[in-house]
Amino acid sequence: MIKVSIIGASGYGGGELARLLVGHPEVEIVHLTAESKAGEAMADLYPNLRGFTSSITETADAAQIAKDSDLVFLALPTGKAMQLAPAIVPHARLIDLGADFRFKDPQVYEQWYKSPHASPELLADAAYGLTEFKRGEVRRAQIVGNPGCYPTAALLATLPLLQSGKVRTNGVIVDAKSGVSGAGRGLSMGTHFSEVNENVKPYNVAGHRHTPEIEQEMSALLGREMPVTFTPHLVPMTRGILVTAYLSVAGSVTTEEATSILREAYAGEPFVRVLADVLPQTKATSGSNFCDVAVRVDTHSGTLIAMAALDNLVKGASGQAVQNMNVMMGLPEDLGLWTPGLYP
Repeated sequence: MIKVSIIGASGYGGGELARLLVGHPEVEIVHLTAESKAGEAMADLYPNLRGFTSSITETADAAQIAKDSDLVFLALPTGKAMQLAPAIVPHARLIDLGADFRFKDPQVYEQWYKSPHASPELLADAAYGLTEFKRGEVRRAQIVGNPGCYPTAALLATLPLLQSGKVRTNGVIVDAKSGVSGAGRGLSMGTHFSEVNENVKPYNVAGHRHTPEIEQEMSALLGREMPVTFTPHLVPMTRGILVTAYLSVAGSVTTEEATSILREAYAGEPFVRVLADVLPQTKATSGSNFCDVAVRVDTHSGTLIAMAALDNLVKGASGQAVQNMNVMMGLPEDLGLWTPGLYP
């Protein structure tokens, strides 16, 4: 059995990790920490876990937790993982669900997150955990920076198409919608029911912190700088992300040809489903680790439209983290994750 711990188990990301891991056949959870909720039963914090765990949350002693664990998940606000990582990596492997280990360049982190990186010496050896494109790096890594939810959907929808040469690499537009759980479990005026219900609004326009993450991975794939226009929207639902990306066609490509590019890229991938006759919808992926992708070509405007839907808490966060854990520990990649979503 693989011994794992979750630091930050009371938030939505940590709670979803616990939900997935309590049913994992090769995992034993040894520590669950929650600084503001220490001493409480995990099943009281997340009543869906009643009967599945009797664990009591505790305060975090990172060094001791690492010594007791084979792998530690950090489900903490951005800026916390880089402070704890030096005490963890000598003893255990680490998957960070925040942004601290997603960027190779600490200056990019500092520019977008307005804080110097506390452990820049660890960045070079950290893998970006977009499993479908970084599997080899993830397998070898001591630290994995789990991708953000928006970048996961945007990159899975577009990377094979950009790589194909069938679209231009300038003027990429990513329009995205997310459910309210993406904002976390903390109280905020902007996520009160009466503020969100019957309302759709853009936010962090021309400045969202997931923009450089999308650009980093597109640029790495193509070998040149890739500026992207990214606009997120908050929609009145709990879970789900829908991304619609617009790319200019280079030359001639049909919807059928573009769909074949996606099918070839994701052949054998357990969690990316390429759709042809229907389009992605968030409900079809809710509660699952699947990402549904599809493409259409608008010949009138010369635009390729790439779409993706996923659950922001699963494939967009905790499910992808468990997928990466499976790869890191030499387990079948879909172990503990092969389950359909909830519908309706």
